[in-house]
Amino acid sequence: MANMKSLAKDTAIYGLSSIVGRFLNYLLVPLYTTQLSAASGGYGVITNMYAYTALILVLLTFGMETTFFRFANKEGEDPQKVYSTILTAVGFTSLVFIALIFTFITPLSDVMGYAEHPSYIWVMAITVAIDAFQCIPFAYLRYKKRPIKFAVLKMLFIVINILLNLVFFLVLPKLYADYPDVIGNIYDPSVGVGYAFYINLACTGMITFCFYKELTGFKYAFDAALMKRMLQYSWPILVLGIAGILNQTADKILFPYIYKAGNAHEQLGIYSAASKIAMIMAMITQAFRYAYEPFVFGKAKDKDNRDTYAKAMKFFIIFTLLAFLVVMGYIDILKFLIGKDYWNGIGVIPIVMAAEIMMGIYFNLSFWYKLIDKTIWGAWFSGIGCAVLIAINVIFVPQYGYLACAWAGFAGYGTAMTLSYFVGQKYYPIKYDLSGIGKYVALALICFVIMKLCRDYIGGLWLILPNTLLILLFLAYIVKKDFPIEPILRKLGIRN
Repeated sequence: MANMKSLAKDTAIYGLSSIVGRFLNYLLVPLYTTQLSAASGGYGVITNMYAYTALILVLLTFGMETTFFRFANKEGEDPQKVYSTILTAVGFTSLVFIALIFTFITPLSDVMGYAEHPSYIWVMAITVAIDAFQCIPFAYLRYKKRPIKFAVLKMLFIVINILLNLVFFLVLPKLYADYPDVIGNIYDPSVGVGYAFYINLACTGMITFCFYKELTGFKYAFDAALMKRMLQYSWPILVLGIAGILNQTADKILFPYIYKAGNAHEQLGIYSAASKIAMIMAMITQAFRYAYEPFVFGKAKDKDNRDTYAKAMKFFIIFTLLAFLVVMGYIDILKFLIGKDYWNGIGVIPIVMAAEIMMGIYFNLSFWYKLIDKTIWGAWFSGIGCAVLIAINVIFVPQYGYLACAWAGFAGYGTAMTLSYFVGQKYYPIKYDLSGIGKYVALALICFVIMKLCRDYIGGLWLILPNTLLILLFLAYIVKKDFPIEPILRKLGIRN
């Protein structure tokens, strides 16, 4: 029981820090989209560069976070030697990566479309290399069961990052307009969007110094034989990680190369800003994931585990559909989270949210192959879904722009979800309540269509009334079918 309490406490700390962190980072979206016009392409540049760094981070860590946990807890292995070997390997590859970037900075900046701003590339290259190195001491903190320091460092980075962004994108530009001679010593308006990258590098570098205890006090050693064994374990994880991150970033990486109908960074910025509103769904999925992973593996030996998984899937779908309706019902209020220049992209929000729901379902379904130690299936499903996503982007983005990106994500996650369900029913059959789930999906679709019709014919803030009634209708159906309120009221002593 004590172990379970410790697990629950640690899970809550890790989960809360991650969710709060994502929410605080979300606050940068209104800042960037109000201070950087869509036409400038500034937010599109930020989106494009961070898509690259997300992919490179997976490559530079090459599955070593998960591998560290596996080998540090493996009988016969020395945890300190495992840590030192991985730390040395990731540190070395990160340094090689930085050296290669500086060696080829001119042709790279030309190919990526940043010939006039090569600093964007080398600054973010150094940042992601440090990030990759930091992933290992962060994993070490988790191994040593130090969730407080883990959470504090994550939050410290985010808070300082936000404060510096407020200073350089909001405070200093206003002061510069009145006192250019004085403020010009610390602020140059021509740098523009580049400050986002410089700030990120400064904050990332600062956090490295906070790992003094985790990076000192032991002898660094590299065990080649151990590394070989770890690489044999980690390569499927790397493949799965690449496929997974490409599902999230491929459209943002490819867009500037394949969209030729106008300012690609302007259009990418509009798409990304609008999609951020849909990320409310990603926060729900993240919260569910932190609670569900230990729950699933903890229930693995129970006799009723498959029934429990089926119920968890149903409840996940119910509440994500409710979140979908809430966002779409109040979209005319939520749109003020981004600058007016970016409102043209609001039409992609329901598509992106639907894709996020399917990604969450796919995550739920993924446990069948994890429980039977057949994780290679995950690589296949994610890889095929990624191929679908990339193909749709390449074929349709030149004609339909960022709308094709949204539908590509929908199709990619839909493909991975469908494959995982049908193959899973063969190897690890679970009797999901497809009829009940189907009714919820149908009701949510009906409510969404009515909301859309009301928006077309009524418009304005008057929409809040009918949309609220539709959300209450969906809630009433939830209470009637799966969450009867009377037993809860009795427990509270409100009804006899």
